Amino acid sequence: MRDFYGTQLKNGLMLGTAQYPSPAILASAFAQSEASVATVSLRRESGQNRAGQDFWELIRQLNVHILPNTAGCHSVKEAVTTAHMAREVFDTKWIKLEVIGEEDTLQPDVFGLVEAARILTEDGFQVFPYTTEDLVVAERLLHAGCEVLMPWGAPIGSGLGLNNVFGLRAMRAHFPDTPLVIDAGLGLPSQATQAMELGYDAILLNTAVAKAGDPAAMARAFALALQAGRLGAGADPMEPRDMAAPSTPVIGKAFLE
Repeated sequence: MRDFYGTQLKNGLMLGTAQYPSPAILASAFAQSEASVATVSLRRESGQNRAGQDFWELIRQLNVHILPNTAGCHSVKEAVTTAHMAREVFDTKWIKLEVIGEEDTLQPDVFGLVEAARILTEDGFQVFPYTTEDLVVAERLLHAGCEVLMPWGAPIGSGLGLNNVFGLRAMRAHFPDTPLVIDAGLGLPSQATQAMELGYDAILLNTAVAKAGDPAAMARAFALALQAGRLGAGADPMEPRDMAAPSTPVIGKAFLE
């Protein structure tokens, strides 16, 4: 497992905290997943309502690393301001940076993303950028100071899995020493296994677990899927072939006359 800004995680599962039916189900899902990281969105709290404060206390009790995000931000200024607020609330340099550029797909505005990453890195943040699988953008983000890349698998909340396996494989090959996280679009544990088999270091997901009929069971399934994918990738798997190859040797086979 690679280090994420000097922190080594016990596993590669980063789990979101939104959309769960209840706080108890959220806590159960995290317990079953054994996730290393919880992602949280910053929201302003009402002075007459302690619901937000109770939520933050629940997150702290999960005893995992906290990764605040700038979800819903559509401009550099908005993302940078939200990141600074999150650092004050959670007392962490980590920030998942989202700058959304297109409403229907929630695709990142990669131009704003690079600019915001540069600003936040200079301000002392350790940035986890939600990006596409574009290699040029990835290079720009690394030059801006990012030490982690988080390409999407598919649009947020879509459950479509890994839409561009070629591009994701190329990113892994092009940046062999950079921690890579599949962020968004996963819907099934098998898709998480595929990400690990491609050599990725972690996955980040929310909707696939929170919106499942049994979030705790789905969280456990994703945890096991990551283990399977990582073990498979490390076992030197066979290369695909265009032709059949018999698994039973012909030498020594009995022939009847």
